[in-house]
Amino acid sequence: MTQPLISQHLRVLKAAGVVRGERNGREVLYRLVDDHLSHIVVDAVAHAEEGRNL
Repeated sequence: MTQPLISQHLRVLKAAGVVRGERNGREVLYRLVDDHLSHIVVDAVAHAEEGRNL
């Protein structure tokens, strides 16, 4: 993915309250807002990988 496309996705996730950004100079570190969301993301990735193994 291109950097502008990733930035657009992160902007949408931030507006939806899924991630928050912490600025450090010119860089921004994005984190999921809580552990419940991290479990959902891990499950989604595992599910997507299962589909590739069929």
